[in-house]
Amino acid sequence: MLSKIRSATLLGLNCHEVEIEIDISSGVPSFNIVGLAEQEIQESKERVRSALKNSGYEFPLKRITINLAPADLKKNSPLFDLPIAIGILSNYMNFDFNPEESAFFGELSFEGKIRKGKGLLSLVYGLKNKGYKRFFVPKENEFECALVDEVEIYPISHISELVKFLTGEIKIKPLKYSFPDYIPTFSEDFSFIKGQAYAKRALEISAAGGHNVLLVGPPGTGKTLLARTFPSILPPLTYEEAFEVTQIYSAAGLLDKESLVLERPFRNPHHTISYAGLLGGGSNPQIGEITLAHRGVLFLDELPEFRRDVLEALRQPLEEGRIVISRSKYTVVYPAQFILLAGMNPCKCGHFGDKEKECTCSPFEVKKYWSKVSGPLLDRIDIRVYVGRIEKEKIFSDTEEESSEEIRKRVIEAREIQKERYKKEKFQLNSQLTPKTLKKYGVLSKDVQRFLLDAVDGKNLSMRAVDRIIKVARTIADLEKNEYIRIEHLAEALSYRGLEDFISNL
Repeated sequence: MLSKIRSATLLGLNCHEVEIEIDISSGVPSFNIVGLAEQEIQESKERVRSALKNSGYEFPLKRITINLAPADLKKNSPLFDLPIAIGILSNYMNFDFNPEESAFFGELSFEGKIRKGKGLLSLVYGLKNKGYKRFFVPKENEFECALVDEVEIYPISHISELVKFLTGEIKIKPLKYSFPDYIPTFSEDFSFIKGQAYAKRALEISAAGGHNVLLVGPPGTGKTLLARTFPSILPPLTYEEAFEVTQIYSAAGLLDKESLVLERPFRNPHHTISYAGLLGGGSNPQIGEITLAHRGVLFLDELPEFRRDVLEALRQPLEEGRIVISRSKYTVVYPAQFILLAGMNPCKCGHFGDKEKECTCSPFEVKKYWSKVSGPLLDRIDIRVYVGRIEKEKIFSDTEEESSEEIRKRVIEAREIQKERYKKEKFQLNSQLTPKTLKKYGVLSKDVQRFLLDAVDGKNLSMRAVDRIIKVARTIADLEKNEYIRIEHLAEALSYRGLEDFISNL
């Protein structure tokens, strides 16, 4: 007898439909799975056999052959356990469901329980777009699957529960579409940080235009605190962004049982992280930190301490907003649109330029320390800020600092201006302007052009650096609600390249 069950697998974040053909025939008892099935799926034979027996169902002592089609698509998910088991049972049980519109997902335990799986949101959403209407998913994945509208989601905790439903013994109510309202709250606030007005302004510009930032300064000046407070001034995720980020965390297996990703990600990997850990990869390409930071912030503290090859590999994602992982038989593309926030000391001992403590590094050691961060990578960082020590009298000052909420309001207004300006483009932020679109949206008057040329004369700046200065100036103009870039906007943008001379003179 031959039966067919539908399921799917992920390649990157893309859903690929899989048809599971189950053939049971007379002959020497055997159980084989074909169709480019990886080790995880080959192991499902034992899980399915044990789950059916321990749940009180007959396991056919016949020749069982499972084909996962298409055969040229790599499959490595234990989520095929449930559809394989249902396919075997359907050969001698009368199930009521439309195989053309129904899909099954779930890893089975030996006792028949259905375990939580990875990537269910992307799988359900992908098959919905292919015309599927009914989905049988692990109960622990019900909250993420409820994000998909116009389909029936049936959460299942045990295979016997599903069998009883398919045979009409019990009824299971499908989940209702649900996307919760959420107002983000933050434990950190810029009002808690004394002084550092220059660095705060730089971070406001970064949040408004999506610009990358490098914070340089001695230990204890507040670089890490500024970075950790930065998400509090970012706009809340839109519905589309929240759905996209939740898909990523679902595929990575990082969703909590009852939570969705409704805050912008803030990822802070340790400097010992591997290439694959940061960018993604492996024989079965896993999601890296840069993709987990998508639509949020990637904070790299102690930047020079990261491996050189790891830092250099950031160049492509910073330019393209995605990471491409190629293997011999396929290519995976993960999104990676994030704001890079980097922190570092000015030298190995950390006190080069410190007014309170003398630096113990030689000029050669300072130069060697900075050489760990390449010029091309620095070129992709729009804003560089020196974070010095605040004056002692300001530590206990009663002066009220501006709150994150006040700054966030200006950031949101600036982003709305950009959204309206770029409504016909495929991007929404000034930082995403290409050389071609910059000519259209970053037009400078003759006086402003002359000022820029005079300012960069002799600084040996690349064309990329000049373009990034104009992008930052465009964001400053948006924060000031000015239609055109003025000299004062360019002057401020140039001030955030103040470390340029310091770096070039090392």
